[in-house]
Amino acid sequence: MAEEHLTRVFAVANQKGGVAKTTTAINLAATLAMEGYRVLVVDCDPQSNASSGLGISRQSVEVSTYDVLLGEATASEVIQKTRVDGLRIIPSARGLIGANIELIGVEGREFRLKNALETVKEEFDFVFIDCPPALDLLTLNALVATRYVLVPMQAEYFALEGVTDLLHTIDRVQAAFNPELKVEGVVLTMYDERTNLAQQVTDNLRGYFGADLYKTVIPRNIRLAEAPSHGLPVLVYDPRSRGAEAYRALGLELLKRMGLESRTAKGKGERRPKSGESSTQAADNKGDKEDSGKVRFWPYG
Repeated sequence: MAEEHLTRVFAVANQKGGVAKTTTAINLAATLAMEGYRVLVVDCDPQSNASSGLGISRQSVEVSTYDVLLGEATASEVIQKTRVDGLRIIPSARGLIGANIELIGVEGREFRLKNALETVKEEFDFVFIDCPPALDLLTLNALVATRYVLVPMQAEYFALEGVTDLLHTIDRVQAAFNPELKVEGVVLTMYDERTNLAQQVTDNLRGYFGADLYKTVIPRNIRLAEAPSHGLPVLVYDPRSRGAEAYRALGLELLKRMGLESRTAKGKGERRPKSGESSTQAADNKGDKEDSGKVRFWPYG
């Protein structure tokens, strides 16, 4: 029996900066796209790191999240392809910071992103909104537009400070705008398993968050740091690295929590690309009609 289509929208958020929020957004999105799902990343951060991390340069962006929020472009007009099959992005631009001021007097300003995404949601299985490290109108739009909040955080004693403010904001948004909003999970990032401190903090966080804390942790990994400078997710830049393996494991854990299966593990009769053949060509060779419901495999190795 075919899966009932349901677009799952995540806001990847943490008020504290430097916690691998954007790294998590783009690599988790890439993992699910490589699993054969249709995925959209929405860059709501004026720093545009999710955009550059997926190969979209600031100079090439003519329309962006800013134009969508201000009603000057539709979501479908702004969506761009990435170098990963099945992964699309609504890019950001430096001017996005101005939306915080320009939206203040606009009626229904909190629903701008939600309304824009409603027009394209059916085209995707997953949407990941990369939020800025601030609780501003951009983050509020993301929280109103989503059902699930994914919180990346480091295993350090001060980690809960920023998260506490975020949880309070989620409670207020839930009460005022979005009753379905909830924390779907917390992901430990930049994890150094060699330190006793990391394990102690992990135990404390598990006691605080319980089942909301993902079992998969993301290690400190040089390849994760290098990949954005090449405009690639780490699963493309170095698919055998510890960082790539960790995000693939995180993606599979997320699918399991969502009640979905790993399509690459299931197989579904697809084949890996031959040498010199792209994953798109391998799928296209199965026929256009068949391709629409099939999985495109990424050559992991």
